[in-house]
Amino acid sequence: MPHILLIEDDPALRSGLEMALRRRGHEVTSCGTGEEGLRRVRAGGIEVVVLDLMLPGMDGFEVCRRLRAAGPIPLLMLTARGDDIDMVAGLETGADDYVVKPVQPRVLEARISAVLRRSDSFPGQQREQHGAMVIDRTSLTVTKSDEVIALPPTELRLLLTLSTEPGRVWSREQLLEAVWGYERVAEPRLVDAAVQRLRLKVEDVPGDPRYVRTVRGFGYCFGPL
Repeated sequence: MPHILLIEDDPALRSGLEMALRRRGHEVTSCGTGEEGLRRVRAGGIEVVVLDLMLPGMDGFEVCRRLRAAGPIPLLMLTARGDDIDMVAGLETGADDYVVKPVQPRVLEARISAVLRRSDSFPGQQREQHGAMVIDRTSLTVTKSDEVIALPPTELRLLLTLSTEPGRVWSREQLLEAVWGYERVAEPRLVDAAVQRLRLKVEDVPGDPRYVRTVRGFGYCFGPL
């Protein structure tokens, strides 16, 4: 079972979720502030982070940015029902997925498992050249002009999926299923936010993408121009 770090400032919710996840066999570390959460991650051993966005002091957005800068640890954010702007901002900051509060422990467990599966499973086993970009599906590394591009799990899986068939147009629904493992999800902005983050890392000019391109009215495709 993965070692989960739960960062939630509401003591009752934190205690309830921690107890429920422990009953399901998970190892859980919990804390109430972003600062403490970052210290726990730096200490090592944490395999996935569940992060509340609305924290005292350092908020969840800043915690997410710092975790993303430090490495590709899978990250699931907790957001209040109806906080649409916060949800989109959290995804754009680097969260791999989100769960709306109040959340049932079994739902949270399922989403944690999905995030971990995506971080451990990638298609293909080969080295491919796409213009200045080289994708190595065996070592799961991406380089561009001989420089390594560090990608978190969701962005890496998105790039690997899009690049399996250069030129193919993928709808948001197809990408949700292939990358996130959701057959039916009413939130295509998961895809849009991940594409935006990916472009910031792989494109020379993110606003004028040459690798991860938008096909208006349909979705996205991969292929260097």
